[in-house]
Amino acid sequence: MALKARLDLRQSQSLVMTPQLQQAIKLLQFNNIELSNFIDSELLENPLLERAEPGQTYAETGDDAVGNGEQGLDARAIDDFRDREDLRGTDRLASSDSMGSETSSPLDCASDALYDGEGEITPDGAPVGAGHDYSLPYSGGGMGGADGDELPGLEQTLADTQTLRQSLDDQLNLAFSSPVMRMIGSYLIDMLDDNGYVSGDLAEVSDALGCDLADVEAVLSQMQGFEPVGIFARNLAECLELQLRDQNRYDPAMAALVNNLELLARREFDRLRRICGVDGDDLADMIAEIRTLDPRPGRTSDGEPATPVIPDVLVRAGSEGSWMIELNSDALPRVLVNEEYVAEISSGIRDREEKTFINERLQTANWLVKALHQRATTILKVATEIIRQQDGFFTHGVSHLRPLILRDIAEAISMHESTVSRVTNGKFMATPRGIFELKYFFTTAISSADGGDSYSSESVRHRIKSLIDAENPKKILSDDKLVELLQKEGIDIARRTVAKYREAMRIPSSVQRRREKKAQAR
Repeated sequence: MALKARLDLRQSQSLVMTPQLQQAIKLLQFNNIELSNFIDSELLENPLLERAEPGQTYAETGDDAVGNGEQGLDARAIDDFRDREDLRGTDRLASSDSMGSETSSPLDCASDALYDGEGEITPDGAPVGAGHDYSLPYSGGGMGGADGDELPGLEQTLADTQTLRQSLDDQLNLAFSSPVMRMIGSYLIDMLDDNGYVSGDLAEVSDALGCDLADVEAVLSQMQGFEPVGIFARNLAECLELQLRDQNRYDPAMAALVNNLELLARREFDRLRRICGVDGDDLADMIAEIRTLDPRPGRTSDGEPATPVIPDVLVRAGSEGSWMIELNSDALPRVLVNEEYVAEISSGIRDREEKTFINERLQTANWLVKALHQRATTILKVATEIIRQQDGFFTHGVSHLRPLILRDIAEAISMHESTVSRVTNGKFMATPRGIFELKYFFTTAISSADGGDSYSSESVRHRIKSLIDAENPKKILSDDKLVELLQKEGIDIARRTVAKYREAMRIPSSVQRRREKKAQAR
């Protein structure tokens, strides 16, 4: 067989992952916090981008506007929605508020941001008037003098939140005067974990600092009296002991209970009564005291506020059983291309390098606006189809949640499953029944015992919890009994599945529940 070179012409189709396409995919799976951080970085890098002011909306969107803040979208008319084209808004503006329409309210700002008096409003919030120096912050008038010169600025009136490390350092400086002791204490502070426990061996501290182990133990013993109470413990039992000693409640019976926490976790109350030497009422009181203690004193002291969940989609009840759907204006940033600035700098371009830079920035800005627009459209489509298919949940509750998988939504809106997966990850929906992640509505199916419609695993878990909450304390329901009751309701489920769902909801076994309710009855 002879070897020779030749040219072949072939035609094929392939998906090329351009940088723009890769970035669009990332935008789709960003939650609102990640998206906001990304937009902030783009605004810093691209001089042609700017945030849209409140009141700026899409240009002409015609009759294809979706999710108007007043009109909304009827989830039962989704078939009509699927036949429509995508939004035809201008590619110069990406808004997050209901995708905008010609009938949107002219007042998109908050009511408290309006000034009803005469004159104008300056950027710092002061009404325009005689005698006001606009180079100074507006003080609101005040009562400390005519000009308010002696009043402190707003930033000087804010409370300074002290961290746990700062608090412990202050207590360390007051407790010890010896530099050696302070060095040991500072090292122990560095060894604290997130719960406020000392993570590590004290012998390692002694070796690292070249001091006696007795000195390390003495410093630790004194620092265990610092605030918050329970800090610098080496385990849970010691943490509870420190708090009980502070309350003068660490008697021999309580010490025996703290030293046998594993029996308390297993709810072996009979053994605990014998070990502690108390009756049922005293044991119940001791357990109630244990529950009032803080097992993680380090977490409640640093004071990092929990980040609230900002829903991406808002749902409210409409007329005649329909649902009104709109995008949350606070979840997505408003971005537009500054056309006036583009025209201004384009007229002053002097060389090819500047022209190339401006063209690249303009293309990037236009692409970002289109990508944000498409992202909002996709989220709205997916959320609308979820509401249509889970209408029973929104109307009647979790017991009517039906089985749903990504393929069902993807086929209904003609998208790929991976796209639906990215949209539902980290996105939340505010409904009359609460705030739920979009992934919450996707549950596996449990077959019906009579061959009818399948049941959602989430609704089955809810039913198991309802049965256990309503059980008779004298007739605790075992997993086998739960299977029997569920099968009578038409749910074909195995015992191991019931046990798995029960453990996932952190519900004790029937033996542990019997012990606990027996102890409560005493």
